Amino acid sequence: MTKPPPPAMHSPERRPRLSDAPLGLRALPSLSYNTHRALVLGLTFLAYALYHASRKPPSIVKRELARSWPPFADPALLGATDVAFLTSYSVGMFVAGHLGDRLDLRRFLASGMVAGGAAVALFGAGYFLALHSLAFYVAAQVIAGLLQSTGWPSVVAIVGNWFSGRRRGLIMGIWNAHTSVGNIAGSLVAAAMLGYGWGWSFVVPGGLIALGGALVFFFLAPYPQCVGFGPAPIEPVVSEESTDGEDSSGSSSAAGGGTGKDSRDAVGILKALAIPGVVIFALCLFFAKLVAYTFLYWLPFYLSQTPIGGEHMSAASAGYLSVLFDVGGIIGGILAGFISDQLNARATTAAIFMYLAIPSLFLFHAYGSISKATNIGLMMISGLFVNGPYALITTAVSADLGTHKSLKGDSRALATVTAIIDGTGSLGAALGPFLTGFISRKGWDSVFVMLALCAFVAAVLLSSLVKTEIRQIILRWRNHSNNMRDGNADSGVQPLLVEES
Repeated sequence: MTKPPPPAMHSPERRPRLSDAPLGLRALPSLSYNTHRALVLGLTFLAYALYHASRKPPSIVKRELARSWPPFADPALLGATDVAFLTSYSVGMFVAGHLGDRLDLRRFLASGMVAGGAAVALFGAGYFLALHSLAFYVAAQVIAGLLQSTGWPSVVAIVGNWFSGRRRGLIMGIWNAHTSVGNIAGSLVAAAMLGYGWGWSFVVPGGLIALGGALVFFFLAPYPQCVGFGPAPIEPVVSEESTDGEDSSGSSSAAGGGTGKDSRDAVGILKALAIPGVVIFALCLFFAKLVAYTFLYWLPFYLSQTPIGGEHMSAASAGYLSVLFDVGGIIGGILAGFISDQLNARATTAAIFMYLAIPSLFLFHAYGSISKATNIGLMMISGLFVNGPYALITTAVSADLGTHKSLKGDSRALATVTAIIDGTGSLGAALGPFLTGFISRKGWDSVFVMLALCAFVAAVLLSSLVKTEIRQIILRWRNHSNNMRDGNADSGVQPLLVEES
């Protein structure tokens, strides 16, 4: 007997009810489901690009501060402001993730962006007020870190609410280009403002992220239910007879009766930690993000201190050149997402990238000074392998685990899981730039050895998951071969990232 079609409430083609929609969306003509998804991708992309843009000024102004603004003559003190931001960011992440699964994500994200922008501008205010107190700048970074921790759990949870299925790795890999786009934009804006005084390098990005918060507040729908649609369908939609195991009663429960909020209970941190794979990926990201953020905060300074083709470059020129690391990161994030989708193997993909990052780091350090062309090529390759797994783990992996089958569909865990993974990673992100401030005194050789060791540890931590995934890949290929031999089509499978065995 043919299965009847699901209720109209859960069809993406249903015309939405806008009673729970943000004010800006209510003023627009009725939008289709796919148009809403595109709007969600665009707004969350913009939001987190602005977050990252506001984090780039410290790396751009480091040389200027070290040269002309006491008390920053010692590079270790510059590292102290970095660790202040990143430590408070990582601590705030655990709280933000817990709150994000319980509060309205749109308001939570928008308020974090506006307040976070003010905190970024506060650091720049020290220039206009001629403040030379280290305590002031450390305090400004602590406040900024706490407020900016609202961003990542929120945007990943929102995108996870609208997108699922086999193409999640590729979609989120493309979407995660916001990190590198934000780094590039932040570098360009901060470098351009540097000529007017380093304070403007903070004030302008701070103002931009606050404006982005206003857009989020008026136009971002955090759940499909907010605009009258049911939960996002599993991709790809096969047919009415096959709905990936989602029955109409389950969908109705998840929809929360059209209230605009997910009615499922949020999970606690302990329950989220018990999800298979969360702890392993969190520890892996600790080391992977240590490497990525050391480049984020110190690459422009390193380039300005290293003769390239026999010549030193200015702080502004080093800032402009450093954006190419993030161009490589964009490619790496998309490539890692695509490969992990094709293999259904997130851990294996991440581990391969981290292993390949090791030789790329040494090659960049050893031969990047030969010429600008060589430096650009090796820097982009390093960015590809360093940022690829970092992007994969913080997006597709977090979304997969936040909707893991062990939750049995009765819990909301996306923001909490994302916060645990990225919060742990941010502890590494705080440690890397801090250690670099001290280790760089002995020379940059020691810094790159540290980065290579961390990349190696990150890859090794995934070994148990990699073994499981390889067995599953072999099993799937055997089943596929048997199906082909028997004349049966392969029905496709969902990613087996952290299946319990």
